[in-house]
Amino acid sequence: MMFETIVVPLLLGLLEGLTEFIPVSSTGHLLIAGHFLGFENSGRTFEVVIQLGAILAIIWIYLDKLVRTIGGLGHDPQARRFALSVLVAFLPAVAAGLLLHDYVKTVLFESPRVIATALLVGGVVLLLVDRMPIRHRHVDAEHFSWTMALGIGVAQCLSLIPGVSRSGATIVGALLMGADRRAAAEFSFFLSIPTMVAAVGYDLWDNRAALDTSAVHEIAIGFAAAFVSAMFVVRWLLAFLNQHGFALFGWWRIILGVGVWALLLAGYGT
Repeated sequence: MMFETIVVPLLLGLLEGLTEFIPVSSTGHLLIAGHFLGFENSGRTFEVVIQLGAILAIIWIYLDKLVRTIGGLGHDPQARRFALSVLVAFLPAVAAGLLLHDYVKTVLFESPRVIATALLVGGVVLLLVDRMPIRHRHVDAEHFSWTMALGIGVAQCLSLIPGVSRSGATIVGALLMGADRRAAAEFSFFLSIPTMVAAVGYDLWDNRAALDTSAVHEIAIGFAAAFVSAMFVVRWLLAFLNQHGFALFGWWRIILGVGVWALLLAGYGT
């Protein structure tokens, strides 16, 4: 009983926070872990709510910059430009999410094969992009053009496929348009705030009739674990990317994807 009500929620919360902002797909990791651990909850309340822990971590870390940007909307052209660029990048995912939400949740989210394949393909993409001779023309996330922001937003739509990775799609999109690694990751962090808040809010509303609030303590454990682990990852990631690139994440995705396929073909978790 302790394993199901304390250990599993703690592990899944840590997994959410550790993987939300790195390009390995937090959703893919959570769904695969929950699948093989036999963790189920009505309306996926647990998986939805613990994402708020990761959102809170990114808001806490960038609180000063967020306050300055919001406070400067009325008088600072650069603050308005940055806020609008994040909004422009956010809108494609809104449109795609509304159109494809039911299919993604009822079909793609229920297929470990789709997730394993997306992990593999995404790993190969990260390794290829990491080796591309890209000229870094944009080194400040607050100065991305609206055209560039729109391109990043279109790339983010790919993350509707579980296993693709929201952060991976947006970071790769920014890199291919000439951003350096730090700027690409920072823009991805800021874009995650409206994207994840909207996704969580929509999921909670859409599943309001099936929400399971009986296991509040499991949700609280997962939420707290996601917050703490996400705080660590965000502070660590920027320095790591500048020094080491994406090879570690690419290989991890490939290894995990191959491992999941091996388990599925062997008859485990089916």
